[in-house]
Amino acid sequence: MNQTVVVGITGGIAAYKSLDLVRLLKKAGFDVFVIMTAHATRMVQPRDFEKASGNEVFRDLFVKGFNFNTVLNTRKVDHIELADKADLLVIVPATANIIAKLAHGIADDFLTTTALAVTKPTIICPSMNVNMWNNPATQENIQKLKKFGYQIVEPVSGMLACGYEGKGKLKDIKLIYDEILRQLNQTQLLKGKKVIVTAGGTSEKIDEVRSITNRSSGKMGVAIAEACHLRGADVLLFRSKTSVGSRYPITEKIFTSANDLWTLIKENVQAYDILYQVAAVSDFQVAQFFRGKLPSNKPTIIKLKPQIKILDQIKKLHPQIFLIAFKAEHGLSASELVKVSLERLKQSRADSIIANDISRNDRGFEADTNEVFVISPDATVQKIPHSSKRKVAAKIVEHLHARFLIKK
Repeated sequence: MNQTVVVGITGGIAAYKSLDLVRLLKKAGFDVFVIMTAHATRMVQPRDFEKASGNEVFRDLFVKGFNFNTVLNTRKVDHIELADKADLLVIVPATANIIAKLAHGIADDFLTTTALAVTKPTIICPSMNVNMWNNPATQENIQKLKKFGYQIVEPVSGMLACGYEGKGKLKDIKLIYDEILRQLNQTQLLKGKKVIVTAGGTSEKIDEVRSITNRSSGKMGVAIAEACHLRGADVLLFRSKTSVGSRYPITEKIFTSANDLWTLIKENVQAYDILYQVAAVSDFQVAQFFRGKLPSNKPTIIKLKPQIKILDQIKKLHPQIFLIAFKAEHGLSASELVKVSLERLKQSRADSIIANDISRNDRGFEADTNEVFVISPDATVQKIPHSSKRKVAAKIVEHLHARFLIKK
């Protein structure tokens, strides 16, 4: 079955270059569908793209003779069907306007509604005047899109159509085509693999009002789940009630306490190939749960007892599962962090452990960025430098696949 690439074209001068991209994709055997904004149709005639793609160009959100009853009867909406069909969406050229719309979730035409509904990789290829590119609003919007998981193919420097010279020129179409192929190849990386990912922090009740928890936001675990999903895996996400959610249609189950999480793992682990134990599980639970609400007008002694070490039990349930552990430490040097993580790796019989230092505000708990060490049982260490959690997650998944999973 051919893969489907949807090409979005906006009203930049570089719109004519997109014809070459559509021809390259069609020649390579992809099913290509083109969406043009109203301004794009003023740059290049839609019929040129219809001839190049072999398909009708999508332009209007509401076609002539639109009747809502037809939608209700057929349950078919063009931009949703196209979004579901897409294996990848590329917007080329992407103007400052479309970038701003996507950064703020605005969906007011066929392209933006489709873009917000796509659950596969999306590539944005900006092209504009150098001053528009350097404008703080545009740069802030680009950072938002990166945070949301969009792939940005940044413009290059050169002579621009407006007569200015500087950064803003659309990257070479052949290089954009190569990036599309790379992204599509990645979507097959874990095809056929079933993956469980745990995310967020557990909460252990003290009384009916209070609990013991931690600062885990679930961002790293959800980023891992999304990275696996985008690489073709069948993903089951166990996330805490307080964890962030995913923008992708990933099957999930919600837990609160460590016992809840353990129950979910026991019920599901046998049917899966890979498990990322990212969730921050409490080391303790309250020895005696207090009914009602503890009075706040006098001192109270709360006794804690050790919690079951979920990580140590997983291989006992499913010895063949590929198990990736996570280890968060505070204020250790890199060598100390690796040492304690190796000990934990051997203790749990995991196949790899991801270690990070949470003592800095720009990594670990609650942050949008991270820096980690991927450690193998043979003491091989791969450092993944400080970057967004989505980028770190992608590099973790790709590294583990290349080092271990590709052999399985």
